[in-house]
Amino acid sequence: MENETKAPAKGRAKKEPSFEEKLKRLGDIVRALEGGDAPLADSLKLFEEGAALAAACTAELDAAEQRVVKLRSGPDGEVREEPFEEAAQ
Repeated sequence: MENETKAPAKGRAKKEPSFEEKLKRLGDIVRALEGGDAPLADSLKLFEEGAALAAACTAELDAAEQRVVKLRSGPDGEVREEPFEEAAQ
């Protein structure tokens, strides 16, 4: 068998977690760190994972904001950037 490469099996490829899944995991990490029960080495790993998740979520939010800005256009049809407004309460 010379230089055979195997194609990934169907359904085995790792799927990128959704924004909501990342946010939930980030919340789980925060609770674990706030609990203070994990050993230092585990806490550091959790912190690193949390920092990476926070950066990924921020990037996704920034991309979503840019898409919204592009979709908003003025009366003349030109795209104009408007600040996001908080929902009325």
